Amino acid sequence: MVTLAELAEPKHTVTWCPGCGDFAILVALKQALVKAGREPHQTVVVSGIGCSGKLPHFIKTYGFEGLHGRSLPAASAIKMANHALTVVDVGGDGDGYGIGMGHFIHTCRRNIDFTYIVHNNQIYGLTTGQTSPTSEKGFKTKSTPEGVLEEPVNPMALAISAGATFVARGFSGNLPHLADLMCQGIQHKGFAIIDVLQPCVTFNKLNTYEYFVKKVYKLDESNHDASDKTAALAKAEEWAEKIPIGVLYKVSKPTYEDGTPQLKEGPLVKQSLKRDVGALLAEFE
Repeated sequence: MVTLAELAEPKHTVTWCPGCGDFAILVALKQALVKAGREPHQTVVVSGIGCSGKLPHFIKTYGFEGLHGRSLPAASAIKMANHALTVVDVGGDGDGYGIGMGHFIHTCRRNIDFTYIVHNNQIYGLTTGQTSPTSEKGFKTKSTPEGVLEEPVNPMALAISAGATFVARGFSGNLPHLADLMCQGIQHKGFAIIDVLQPCVTFNKLNTYEYFVKKVYKLDESNHDASDKTAALAKAEEWAEKIPIGVLYKVSKPTYEDGTPQLKEGPLVKQSLKRDVGALLAEFE
């Protein structure tokens, strides 16, 4: 069984701001992998660009840091090449819900079996505090000094509508709850999205730890039926007064891998490269 010691930080300095919610996400992911029994050599952590993009540097698993907004295609490709691996993708709200929104929607509907953890701090932290797709309407930043004009995107509602089979929200201020959500997402067969409310202590002075502590409540203490899509969508719309955290929606459906005939003989990386191409070449004669 893997231990937390085996997932300790490699020889890289953690460069997040003191108090950043990213620290809790890193610790929660380590705990989740241990609880789920995933070995480091059988796990790949993929990331995009941003503060969240550095997470693979700080955990002893295989890692891949991709392009801004393009981590989901990379994670999908890794899973399809070797679907025996545990694949976890980590990204940010700007990374995944901005430039990567198209990939997000299509990954949800494909239901590929991996976990996507989004560090949602409702601002662009790495580039020093511009508005992001999840910034609240009217929020003033250096890029929107008069306030954000657009309504924020609702990633939970989008994920449920697009076909994700595990949709959850966590809060970096509640580490045990967050680790449990990640473990559930990793163990779920299908695409799991966990949106984490992660305060940016440096640039976001609105959506703070105090702000969320007053608003969040646990769905597992409210008799919520996560298999009810209509109820899940209703919970996804809750935000103004109270914010639900926990599993909003969970359903069992065939994965993309289940319907891919090339994978029936096992992971592609373990299949023989020797193939009889005579029949294929004959089609061109």
